[in-house]
Formats: sequence, structure tokens, C-alpha cells
Amino acid sequence: MKYNCLIIDDEISIAETTCDYFNMFDIKSAYATSYEEGIKFLSENDVSLLLLDINLGESSGFELCKKVRETSNMPILFISARTSDDDVLTALNIGGDDYIKKPYSLNILLAKVKAILKRYTSDSNLVTCSTNLKLQNLELDYNYHQVLVNSKPIKLKEMEFRLLSYLIENKNRVLSKDELFENVWKDTFISDGTLNVHIRRLREKIEANANSPTYIKTVWGIGYVFEVKE
Repeated sequence: MKYNCLIIDDEISIAETTCDYFNMFDIKSAYATSYEEGIKFLSENDVSLLLLDINLGESSGFELCKKVRETSNMPILFISARTSDDDVLTALNIGGDDYIKKPYSLNILLAKVKAILKRYTSDSNLVTCSTNLKLQNLELDYNYHQVLVNSKPIKLKEMEFRLLSYLIENKNRVLSKDELFENVWKDTFISDGTLNVHIRRLREKIEANANSPTYIKTVWGIGYVFEVKE
């Protein structure tokens, strides 16, 4: 069966309440309360988005995320009471798209999920572009969602590709964080940490030295600029 959202959380009351709330607003949802139950559900059903807790009894949401990322690029939102920066960075670095700290507001979470599902659906219906975008030693390949650095292809995750595309298309213009949230994520509830991690990933993939970037520059207190010397 097809589901908009699967919630995997070992706190049954939270999982059930969130699931029931989403279903009330026509976001077809289900929930699982363990690693094994979650993996089984994903293998038997078509799921568009995953809400994933870190603590899953004796197992870890981190491990489940890694497992899912072996075969799927579906959006994964971590939901957890753990608030340390290390946990947030780990979640984002292994493939999570965002990190939501408990306790969360159901109506805010619903708005976020709706925005992501809308973007996910529109992206899946996009017609591939036949013209690549070339800029100095970079070439953005729209058909394969990758970037070529010095003619070497480097795969990008969906959001990395969207972010890099937007940066390049708006080169030499300072982009505020709010503009990036609205036009790349299509979601104003994204955290600064999520954006920072995606910027760091891109720098590691396209810059000769990620610690001293040539292209993606930070404009402190505002956002970022993709700088190209004409």
C-alpha cells in the first residue's frame, strides 16, 4: 500500500497520536515502534516520508536511517528528545533532511510534513533538463542530479543538488538564510543547523579546500553567496 508518512518511534503514545492527527488531515500515515517493525513495514509498503526517532529500544534510528539510505532518497525527518549538537549533526550527516526536537507542536509538524510532501511530489514529476549548467571547473548535470568537478562526476543528494543549483543560478548575489529556506526547501521551519550541514557537504564535494572555500562563501549574519570572479 501507499502511505504519505511512516512514524517510527518507540514511545507508542506519541507515535499513535501523531499518526492519528496526520490521518485527520488526509496525510495517510502509519506507525511502527521498533527498528524491525519499521524495516518490515518499509519493505512491504510504498512510503513517501519518514519521521524517525533516534532511540528505538535496543536499536538506533541512526542505523535505520543508514539502512534506508542504501536504497531510498525519501525525505527523513528525525524527531527526538535528544538535543545535543552532536546528535543533530550525526542525524544530518548520515542522510537526515531535518531534525525536530521533542516536544513538538503537531500543527507545526503537520505544516512541515505537508510542505515536504508537496515538494517531493512536484520534484518526482519534473521533466529532466537536457542542458547542463557550466561554470568554470564545475558542471551541473540536471539529468543525473550530480555535479562534475574537473570533469569528474560527483553524486549529490536531492537537497544538495537543489541547494547548489539555486546558489549557482544566483551567483554573486548574497542569499539570506530565509530565502534559501523558502526557495530551496520550500519550508520556512528549517533550522540553521540543517542549512549549515548541507553547505558543509557541498563544500566538501566541490571545493579544493572546504575550510577555505573559493565558491561558497559565508556572509556572516546574513547567509551565503556563490562567488564567481568574472
